[in-house]
Formats: sequence, C-alpha cells, structure tokens
Amino acid sequence: MTFFLWTSAIKVVVVFTAVMVGVAFLTWVERRVCAWIQDRLGPNRVGPEGLLQPAADGLKNLFKEETLPASSDKLLFLLAPAMSFVPALLTIAVIPFATPLPTAWGDVPMVVADLPVGFLYILAFASLGVYGVVFAGWSSNNKYALLGGLRSSAQMISYEIAMGMSTVAVLLLAGNVAVSDVIARQQESTWFVFPLALAYFIFIVAAFAETNRVPFDLPEAEGELVAGYHTEYSAMKFSMFYIAEYSNMVTASALMATLFFGGYDIPLTSWDNGPPWTIAKTLATLAMFSLKVGFFLFLYIWVRWTLPRFRYDQLMALGWKVMLPLALGYITVMASAIWLLHARLGWTYDTRFALALFGLNVLLAIPLFFALDRGHLISGSEARGEA
Repeated sequence: MTFFLWTSAIKVVVVFTAVMVGVAFLTWVERRVCAWIQDRLGPNRVGPEGLLQPAADGLKNLFKEETLPASSDKLLFLLAPAMSFVPALLTIAVIPFATPLPTAWGDVPMVVADLPVGFLYILAFASLGVYGVVFAGWSSNNKYALLGGLRSSAQMISYEIAMGMSTVAVLLLAGNVAVSDVIARQQESTWFVFPLALAYFIFIVAAFAETNRVPFDLPEAEGELVAGYHTEYSAMKFSMFYIAEYSNMVTASALMATLFFGGYDIPLTSWDNGPPWTIAKTLATLAMFSLKVGFFLFLYIWVRWTLPRFRYDQLMALGWKVMLPLALGYITVMASAIWLLHARLGWTYDTRFALALFGLNVLLAIPLFFALDRGHLISGSEARGEA
C-alpha cells in the first residue's frame, strides 16, 4: 500500500507538471508554426529562438492588474476559470502513456489512475468544461461575453453527443471500457483507425469543436464578440482559459492517439506488446506516444492557420444534421457488421476482420463526402434564402 501511494503521488506530480510545461511550450510552438505558415519570424527575442517567451508571458500575467467588473456575479466570475481549467487536467489522468515501468518493488503502470471504467471517466469529466465557459459568459454581465457563453454551451452539447457516439464503435471492437484494454486489442492486430475510419472522422471533427478551435472557434470569434466569454477577464484568470484550451488540445490528441492509433503501441513490431517489461520498452513506448500526440497537436495548429471559421448556422447544421445522424447510423451499421462477422461467421479480431470493416467504411464514406463536398448538408441560411 505504501509503495502504491508513493508511486501514485509521484505520477501525479510528474504527469501534471509535464502537462503544464508542455502547455506553456505549446503556446510558443503555435506562434512559431503560424509564423512559418505566414512566412514571418514569430517570437525570437526572449531566449534562444524565443524559447523563453512563454516564461515572459506568464511572468507578465502574474504582475498584471486583476480586474473585477462592478456589476458581475463575483463568486461565479472567480470560479469560472478554475472550472474550465480543472476538468481539462483531470481528464488525462486515465490515459496510459507507456508500458509498465519495472522496479525492485514491482511493476508501475504508466498511468495516473488505471480505472476499470476509464473511458466513461473521460466522457464524464470532458463534459464539465462547458460549465466554466458558460459561467464566465453569464457572470461577466457583458453582452459579448454572454453571447460567447451561449454559443459555447450550444456547440459543446451538439458535438459532445456525436463524439460520445463515435466512440461506441471503439467499445464494440474493444469489448471493454478500460483504456488499457482498448490499447491491448489494437496491439493484437490493427489500429482502430482502419476498421473504424468514419468513427475517427466523426471524433476528430467533434474534438475540434469541443476544444473551441478553428474552424469552430465561434465562442471566441474576435471579429464578432471581442473574444467572447473571457472579454472581461485579465491577468492570470485570463491565462487560465488559455491553459484550459491547450490542456484540452493535449487531452483530445492523447485520446485520438489512444482510441484510434494504438496509444503507446509501436507499429510493425510486437516487442512492446507484453512482458517482460523493461526500462527500454517504457522509454520507447513513451517516445512513440509523445510522437503521436505531437502529430495531432501540430494538426490542430495547422488547421487553425489554414481554414476560416464556420458561420454559426453552418456550425449548428453540421452538428445536428450531419454529425448526429451519421454517428447514429454508423453505430447501427457497424454493430450489425461486427455481429455478422463475429457471431455468424466466427471471425476473431484480426487483419481479415479489420480489412472487411475498412472496406465497409470506404463504401459508406464515398456518398458521405460526395454530399458534404456539394454543400447540400451544411449550406445553412444562405441556401434557404436562395430557395
């Protein structure tokens, strides 16, 4: 018990410190990548290549004046940043990031909390972040902040349903809600991104919407709402919303890597699939997991500086008219296909099983993307006006 408590405490400190440092570094990466895309320099003055810019920004926010609007709801105004910040950090606690680390006292699982219902925990805590945004918009007593909060609540509820339903197909293949079992099933044969390609498409679109990133950054929308729900915030309370956004990006990237890309699994080898556990396996799988998460973080940044944002009616039309019916229909089709292959034909999850499901996903994707490309499904108010 003492060993368990000590290792748990160390993992909590190490993981959350790594996330916080990574989030600070991610702000520098985003500014450098956007400068590279736009053919300019970006931050390069503070420290070598501008690497100390996040530290300078954090120090600046610590010494800035804290403002508290006279007509605001004081308690909710102060609680809102924490309510956005805390769920973003807690969600990553159940995601395994490497194989167990062998020690003289026993193997240490490389996950903060290896819960048997880890996946349900993720869905539960991820849904709490909307409260911080809504409370921030309402408590500020500012019409732009209120509009941003209302947009965020509608957006998160709309896309959270589609995100949760897209992962049902993952659970059908994995047969368990423990995140470690989801990774183990992918290690047995093929990453889920191939047999569940459309589920991955639904998940990544919903993940962009859930994190309020372009093209779904309607709650902030600087051109319309002067930054939306955090218009009245300053100093560290303002920074906490940005920390929450980047923490959500890290969590969403880790989830995509875990659910669809094998988590810490190293492709084209079974060396890391089982014991005996070694320090080399732990370091190699940690590096692979970090590489996958880094790829999705780069994708977030790349999309932000490439695509324009949706109109609000297009955003809601995509969520309710496309994502939700697609997720429902997809669950029905995939559940039927998995039952047919497994129960009727006696197939187990292997390469043949994955290829059959991949072919079915391709057949479903062709008419879907043809319809989306024509703009008939999310044309919004403009098409209704012309009609």
